[in-house]
Amino acid sequence: MDVFSTLFLLLIAPAAGSFMAVLADRLPRGEDVVVAPSRCRACKARLGLRDLVPLLSFPLLRGRCRHCGAPVPGWLWLMELAALGLAVLALLRGGTGWEVWCSALLLWLLLALAVSDLRSFRLPDALTAALAALCLGVALVQGALLWALAGGLIGAGSFMALRIAYAALRGREGLGLGDVKLMAGLGALTGPAQLPLLVLVAALMALATALQRHRAPKGDLPLPFGTALCASAGLLWLLRETIL
Repeated sequence: MDVFSTLFLLLIAPAAGSFMAVLADRLPRGEDVVVAPSRCRACKARLGLRDLVPLLSFPLLRGRCRHCGAPVPGWLWLMELAALGLAVLALLRGGTGWEVWCSALLLWLLLALAVSDLRSFRLPDALTAALAALCLGVALVQGALLWALAGGLIGAGSFMALRIAYAALRGREGLGLGDVKLMAGLGALTGPAQLPLLVLVAALMALATALQRHRAPKGDLPLPFGTALCASAGLLWLLRETIL
């Protein structure tokens, strides 16, 4: 990447993080993310440009709405900061210019999906579809489309089988349909060979989190497994165990 492209990526990253925060907040609620303007959740006042400057508005306004003084959720600012950090990781990992941009977009989508599942136990279809489209598109360019399709089908198929089997044995839902859709994209990202490692790392992450929160977690304890899957995929990407 040339200097101009690098600077442009770093400048746009916080804005991308802000948009991903909007997606993670609104999509699970079924709210519009294209036309509806940003408003304070407390007083419903429309937010202006100085309220929405990535990275700067939150600290300058001391984390509060300038209209009513209600606190602004800090995770929104952390999403902007995280998106910048992920862009730096994409640059450090290297590759051609388009590969760096694809890596950054991948990490931003994983961030939005992870936060959405962590906050609302939902993985919006728009985000899972975007992830699958990105991974399949990259695989097509790299001549690995069949490998990616096989990974996506095995990932989604195995999770669907697990979902059906759990419901039949326990009489209740144990795995959300969103996780099945997520695995279509993550399977395309890793291919069949790395799918077991992806799921194993995610399961260990989820188990460690559950043990931290509860000494003896119960079988009905809800866990945002999609968040663990996204974190595992990001780790495999960092270790170069994905198509990107």
